[in-house]
Amino acid sequence: MVSPAHLEQTIAGPLEFAGVGLHSGAPVTMRLLPAPAGSGIVFRRTDLDNFEIPAIGRNVAKVSYATSLMRQGVLISTTEHLLSALIGMGVDNAIVELDNLELPILDGSALPYVEAFLRGGIRVQRRRRETIRVLRPVEVREGEKFIGVYPGSGYKILYTIDFPAPIGRQSTCVDLAAETYGAAIAPARTFGYKADEKRLRDMGLIRGAGPQNAIILGARGPENGPLRFDDEYVRHKVLDLIGDLALAGRRIEGHVVAERAGHAMHTALVSRLMKDRSAWELAHVPVAAPAAVGIDLVGSREVLGSPALMGV
Repeated sequence: MVSPAHLEQTIAGPLEFAGVGLHSGAPVTMRLLPAPAGSGIVFRRTDLDNFEIPAIGRNVAKVSYATSLMRQGVLISTTEHLLSALIGMGVDNAIVELDNLELPILDGSALPYVEAFLRGGIRVQRRRRETIRVLRPVEVREGEKFIGVYPGSGYKILYTIDFPAPIGRQSTCVDLAAETYGAAIAPARTFGYKADEKRLRDMGLIRGAGPQNAIILGARGPENGPLRFDDEYVRHKVLDLIGDLALAGRRIEGHVVAERAGHAMHTALVSRLMKDRSAWELAHVPVAAPAAVGIDLVGSREVLGSPALMGV
């Protein structure tokens, strides 16, 4: 399935998912609908008179264990896995309808979305695709935690995590211009420590979590193995990062380095980047650049004049 990388895309037809929210445990039905070119990703609460929340940085709510969007007091929670799949598979425009506040966790990865996109098809639209080309470094630091984005061709991510045993320290480097998102990143599942379960549930979190949708870590390793990758934990952090950075409103052209970061730092980077208009420019993907679905090849760009500030 090959499509022109210089044109925007949407899904070919409606897709439906059902499940429970990871943190709320609440049942939810979600439908993805095709959207016109230039729409971006828009969430719609069908249980609240179809209230809409665009997936952009200015709508980010306070984040900790998941990324949530809020507008006029209306909340959409745990958006990162779906947004990651949309960006990773080259879907620029979609409407996301759901009848509760939290997206379904499904199997804890982005793979069910990728499989649905490939079954249903992705449709090319008649609008030139734009990226956010990073012009100078933008960084966020918090003690030993760090994340930064730097000028560079393509969309490359170097991520390092350092968790207690049995995970320890893991690093991975991903080039989204050269690797298939669907095979390398999407299958990586969310994870948590069995020892933290009671504390998190007492906080009103992970009420929908279980071995069917998360890697449960005991003292000796996963209680519901095997892992899908030897480094599945850090790959999942990359999955989350791609979804969080999608809140910039467009795919980024640049190199991202993260050390022990998380949702709050990911979205803080989006905010800092978008507010510093000298740090980026809008650019067109050139007409000649080919790409398969899920691999957005990027090279030289045509800079757009006087772009509007996005996601601030």
